[in-house]
Amino acid sequence: MASPILFGTMPDGTAVDQYTLRAGALSCDIITFGGSLRALHVPDRTGKSVDVLLGFDTLEPYLTHGKSFGALVGRFANRIGGAKFTLNGETYPLAANDHGVNHLHGGSLGYNKRVWTAESSSDTAVTLSLFSPDGEEGYPGNLTVRVTYTLTETELTIRYHAECDRDTVCNLTNHAYFNLSSHDSGPVLDQTIQLLADRYTPADSFSIPTGEIASVVGTPMDLRQPTLIGAHIDEAFSQLTQAGGYDHNWVPNGEPGTLRPIAKAFSSASGISMEVLSTLPGVQFYTGNYLSGCPAGKGGAAYDKRWGFCLETQFFPDSPNHTNFPSCTLRAGEAFDHTAVFRFSAK
Repeated sequence: MASPILFGTMPDGTAVDQYTLRAGALSCDIITFGGSLRALHVPDRTGKSVDVLLGFDTLEPYLTHGKSFGALVGRFANRIGGAKFTLNGETYPLAANDHGVNHLHGGSLGYNKRVWTAESSSDTAVTLSLFSPDGEEGYPGNLTVRVTYTLTETELTIRYHAECDRDTVCNLTNHAYFNLSSHDSGPVLDQTIQLLADRYTPADSFSIPTGEIASVVGTPMDLRQPTLIGAHIDEAFSQLTQAGGYDHNWVPNGEPGTLRPIAKAFSSASGISMEVLSTLPGVQFYTGNYLSGCPAGKGGAAYDKRWGFCLETQFFPDSPNHTNFPSCTLRAGEAFDHTAVFRFSAK
């Protein structure tokens, strides 16, 4: 295994390590707290190395900030309405840790708040694992999770693998905040986004999907062509006003289960482009609407509202409670096996 460095120590004395992967001009730092991506350096159009991820220099703000910077999220990423779901005729109550009524990102002690175990590592890859016991946060079954980060000269791949001894629900993602101009450069409103999706799932005022799968045509949710993030974000469209901007699940075109392009982003300031590929049926595009009051970031950067955007590959939010959504049920003896790729170039 490649040797990590000590990043910090948990209140109970558990060590949090940092692993650095390098391939060509790309490098990334991963800490075992939350399995979090802490930094990702890619070359801009001049060859200068740019860190395109929001993150912190020390452990303490990761423990207290609560915005899941770069973290692995589960057992169920995103929201479950009413903080409960029914599976095989049995109802499972969950922590109501979102507005006191809904369940968010796996609960009070989701995977984003756990210290993961490094099973193996090399100069270009690290595999982290986590055991989630039956009943943890209300979920059924003993779940074993393994996530492998792999870096090449052009891309970062995240492969998620999980198995359970009982039928359960499973939805794993990474909650990285990207800023392709540099993590410390300010709001991302002048960067472009393209979502290769004809449809999205409208949500209520608590960001719980209504169950409708709607066309983006004729709405500010139509991001099928490269569009400045700030172009429509403050329009008087109910889905945007109630969420404070973009914070919705889109339905990428193509066949779920196959690795396909789902999104592209670009910064004209740095020349950095990012293409996202995924095997999952949905992607949450979030524009950092609630980053105000964030602790100082790396190098003292004054992170604030809309300084980063997320592209969280996922099953749809609240999918256990909507039979018309792709099923996130993980059957005993089967495997959750999904991949996300973040591919970089500059021009």
